[in-house]
Amino acid sequence: MKKLLAVLLALAVVRAWGDTSEISVNLKLDNIDFLVGERIRGVIEVINVSPGQVLVAGRDFDRLFVEVFRSADRSQLERTSTAPFVADFRLEPNEAMKLETFISDHYGLRHPGRYQARPVLVHGGMRYEGQPRAFDVVPGMFVGSATQLFSNHSGLRREFSLVTWSRQGYEHLFLAAEDKGTSDRKWNTTDLGMLMKTTKPTISVIPSGEVVVLHRLDPDNFVRSEFWSVPDGLEFNRRELVQDPETAGTSRVRELYNQSGGITPKENPWWKFW
Repeated sequence: MKKLLAVLLALAVVRAWGDTSEISVNLKLDNIDFLVGERIRGVIEVINVSPGQVLVAGRDFDRLFVEVFRSADRSQLERTSTAPFVADFRLEPNEAMKLETFISDHYGLRHPGRYQARPVLVHGGMRYEGQPRAFDVVPGMFVGSATQLFSNHSGLRREFSLVTWSRQGYEHLFLAAEDKGTSDRKWNTTDLGMLMKTTKPTISVIPSGEVVVLHRLDPDNFVRSEFWSVPDGLEFNRRELVQDPETAGTSRVRELYNQSGGITPKENPWWKFW
């Protein structure tokens, strides 16, 4: 009896090793660091060279998900959402597939620090784990702020912050927002694009509900980003390229410039003296 159990155990180990080599799962993140509140996007690749089908389609089928750990103590984070990480899919033998996932939609990654994300596929009662991918959550460099009050929600105020961070060799500007008072909701942080640090960005809250950010993209152009902000929603509306009003001379450019709060030129770079 003991010999039979030993043989069965050995066969199970061999089968497990064989299956592991036949199915692999990998994760690639868009960046190695993300701003607090920014959606953390990744792509999971599943490769199936086994004779069987991989089917992720609900609770009674295979499962594909991402586990997140703090790098400092290897403690695993608890999920904040029960939604699936990826859309349902079917993978036939000798096929591969790439699937988009947003890790921050499932974990409360609101504290700066280093983390590791590991993709996991549960198939046929076995776990197939990919290599952990390290990433940092950073607060960014603060450059400006604004507060929005709501006439029909007296106890609610929305705090906006402009922060910068280097991404792929270029300085980027980000807009973060969180509610205070009757709500403590934290909104997604938005990447507003590349920033030329010769002019300080501005943020303006218009009484009708628009929030406008104006920042310099290059020596001749600004970017005007407009959001709609209401008590229960914050949505990106549009992005416009606006010529520098000092050189453009058109009435529409000057109108957009004034609506965005204006920029007062300074002789010295703003980031050195504020």
